[in-house]
Amino acid sequence: MVVEHRSRSTAPADGLPAGPSALGRTAAWLSKQLERALAEVDLSLPQYRILGMLAEGASMPSALAERLAVRRPTVTAVVDGLAARGLVERSPADDDRRIVTHTLTAKGKRLLAKADAAADGRLVAIARSLDDAGSTARALEGLELWRSALRAHFVAQMSGNER
Repeated sequence: MVVEHRSRSTAPADGLPAGPSALGRTAAWLSKQLERALAEVDLSLPQYRILGMLAEGASMPSALAERLAVRRPTVTAVVDGLAARGLVERSPADDDRRIVTHTLTAKGKRLLAKADAAADGRLVAIARSLDDAGSTARALEGLELWRSALRAHFVAQMSGNER
């Protein structure tokens, strides 16, 4: 009797997803690279996302939850940690003390700048692994295009015109 051993996976040896059907997995790999970069400045990806949104202006927990597509208790838990570190400040509204607004502190802005530099540095380093400067530029331009697509998608969602 001859026993034949076959590999169950046809994935490349590097473990990275291959082909156009793997866009989601590629995004997940990029996410992991961002997590590694953010670990250098002691931030998690959810913390980084909230700091980034607060850099655009103060926000209430419900608005943050909506933009992040998570439930409000999730935002509250992450903001609790950020506030404890002095990165985010909570301020009750003058007319209704039940309403709380979150604002980035000066310390939060400094850490966000460090986190941006760490994340950008890691993504640029990865892109520079490509064969030529043109490919590197296209990879980075692709990320810029995704940012534009995400913003357009968010605006469409807010106006009720989601595609």
